[in-house]
Amino acid sequence: MGEGFGRLSIEAVAAKSGVGKPTIYRNWSNACELAMAALMTGQSPEPAEKAGSLKSSLTAQMRALVSAFATTRGRQITMALAAADPESEMTKAFRNQIILSSRETGRGLIERAVHRGDIAEPRDIEVILDIIYGPLFYRLLVGHQPLDESFADRLVLTALTVLE
Repeated sequence: MGEGFGRLSIEAVAAKSGVGKPTIYRNWSNACELAMAALMTGQSPEPAEKAGSLKSSLTAQMRALVSAFATTRGRQITMALAAADPESEMTKAFRNQIILSSRETGRGLIERAVHRGDIAEPRDIEVILDIIYGPLFYRLLVGHQPLDESFADRLVLTALTVLE
């Protein structure tokens, strides 16, 4: 992706990596999905078996998301998303690889916290997930306020008050 997000192709990745295109297509359906996965490489929160409290796990996830989008590549993708058609491959890849994947990780963290008895089961998990992830992606796409670690920390603290 050194030449820019818009020039990324499965063919170029296959040639540069020495891996066949079928191998790449087994994991990602298009170049946009691959780009989103590359953006988030190494940005996952703690594995479930090592996860700490809900607060520490959600904070780690939020900080990882903020960190990924604070990079030059993250800013490029954000700018491209702001101008993209909602039904474009890039927008769909962002929705699947970033938003929905993050929400599923959060769902798992909340379910484990419920199972441990740390919190009561939320009445509407979908609304809770919107409360947690909506502000992050809103700030990312609108850009009206900084997207930084402080925001990630405050977002988690605020969202947790809803779960108490």
